Amino acid sequence: MPPELSDEQVAVICGVLIDHGVQFVIIGGMAARLHDTGHATIDVDICPSTDDTNLARLASALADLGARLRVSGDPEGVAFEPHADMLRQVELMTLITEHGPLDLCFTPDGFPEGYASLSERASVIEVAAVDVPVASLEDVVASKRAAGRPKDIVALPPLEARLRRP
Repeated sequence: MPPELSDEQVAVICGVLIDHGVQFVIIGGMAARLHDTGHATIDVDICPSTDDTNLARLASALADLGARLRVSGDPEGVAFEPHADMLRQVELMTLITEHGPLDLCFTPDGFPEGYASLSERASVIEVAAVDVPVASLEDVVASKRAAGRPKDIVALPPLEARLRRP
């Protein structure tokens, strides 16, 4: 299993997205980790806005990150040329960047409106001196519950316990 991403790797990946003006929210396991749940994860999952301008900015940021398609059995990934038209046609994309794995999820489980609904309750959390937008822990729990995969079900008790903590 690949190592967990460091805060510095997360900050660099998110910093490039922010520098390009990409509207996004960190979701999934990384959001859980950033909410101080003790959750471990090996990638950054984001839910980007799907408006045309944002997709163009995202494509440019992916190029700057040296993003490649993540495929089983090929640690280097497969080269592709990111562009807004291609991004508009996918719901999920797993990538490897020069700074670590990055997953794009445009419609997370439980959130068919994606960024539009997740950004409403998102908060900003500082990671290695970079302020990053992170889905609320309530939304992370709701998405994991909606996904219902074994790994999500196992993750729910500690996440729910964190929700109950003051």
